[in-house]
Amino acid sequence: MTILADSSERAAHIRNLSERLAEVFAGHAAQADQSGELSEAGIGALRASGYAALTVPARLGGLGASLLEFAEAQETLGRGDASLALIAAMNAHLLGSLGESGQWPPELYAELCRASVERGALSNSLASEPELGSPSRGGLPATRAESAPGGWLVSGRKTWSTGALALDFLVVTATVPAGQVWRFVIPAASLGVRVVQTWHGSLSLRASGSHDVLLEGVFVPGSHALPPLPTHPAGSAWFWTSVAATYLGVGQAALDALARYARQRVPTALGQPISTLPKVQEAAGRMALELLAARSLLHAVCREWTEASERAALLPRLAAAKSLCTGAAASVTELALRTAGGAALTRELPLERLFRDARAGLTHPPADDLALTMLGRGVLGE
Repeated sequence: MTILADSSERAAHIRNLSERLAEVFAGHAAQADQSGELSEAGIGALRASGYAALTVPARLGGLGASLLEFAEAQETLGRGDASLALIAAMNAHLLGSLGESGQWPPELYAELCRASVERGALSNSLASEPELGSPSRGGLPATRAESAPGGWLVSGRKTWSTGALALDFLVVTATVPAGQVWRFVIPAASLGVRVVQTWHGSLSLRASGSHDVLLEGVFVPGSHALPPLPTHPAGSAWFWTSVAATYLGVGQAALDALARYARQRVPTALGQPISTLPKVQEAAGRMALELLAARSLLHAVCREWTEASERAALLPRLAAAKSLCTGAAASVTELALRTAGGAALTRELPLERLFRDARAGLTHPPADDLALTMLGRGVLGE
């Protein structure tokens, strides 16, 4: 990959890259959602585009995107298709946060980065399990790792494995005999890894391929096993930003779609486009305001993050930004349905799909109650 000369050149490249990729995603979104299958063409375009190297540090051949540049790029992809955008986000937030925290052994981190740069490899952290619920609420994984000569044997089942069939690396949480939670970096093609296709008929993200992953005595060498690491703010910051920005893009796509429809829809009783009606104009203004407020907060905190020396203090505001962005996406897509009327319930418009996809943003951590509690504690001095 070509090393870009300065930040302005990099920013322009990232913007063009994300816009081109979003157009490809949008072209496959409706059909993939209808079939409930991962878009192979979309994944192929993602791999070939170079986007997988977005957050890989420049020293390792990547674009070295900042948190703000990442947020802007993910919003653009979210406007194209939430399912594919989320797959891209899972790889990007992982490599971006690890590049900032420096917590992994350099050789292991470089292995994943090189794969993303050279062949568009995709990684994802798999932590959710059938019995565990949300990992953010605590609890030990039922997935187990037993020591073996030269490494470990990992067995268990992971759910909500976004893009499972397209992944190259799995970062799996498992409980070791000492009762600690370790992470294991596993090539998806490893013996004993099997995708169980359970992701069918979901309300949201129907084309995300978020199937279960079954691990049956998968051997992991000791060099790819990570003991418990101290909590680092970068992990939360990059994940929350990835979620906030992606679903913000879904909300913006709904406003864009409503605007197109309103300009084209000319009822015979009205004799002019419904975009001329004050109630439609008010609804569009309300949607635009919600998105603008959410985007402004997210971008402001991301910009501060890059410039701050003490970043942990910004986490409550990033959590609040995630809550505001996903809430705005849910609100805006619903208002778009109400404003467009009955046509919005059909597949002729993308609004019903965007409405459904936006609901998934509300389920990603941090949940609204935790985000608001974090912010409130700071306000109260606790």
